[in-house]
Amino acid sequence: SQAEAKRLGLVGWVQNTSHGTVQGQIQGPAARVRELQEWLRKTGSPQSRISRAEFCNEKKITALEHKDFQI
Repeated sequence: SQAEAKRLGLVGWVQNTSHGTVQGQIQGPAARVRELQEWLRKTGSPQSRISRAEFCNEKKITALEHKDFQI
């Protein structure tokens, strides 16, 4: 997901949780964020098994809060 996020010019972070899920924050142009959401929902990294993807707390921001995309 880091390479895909960087390819799309997005910033933010993701991390694995102790519950076998992933959480994070994605920032960038709305259309590019949607592209990454679709990639996360359908493809994901080679080791991932995706049963469900939920995206919440979406809002418009005036400036990016991250410099890069971290895992």
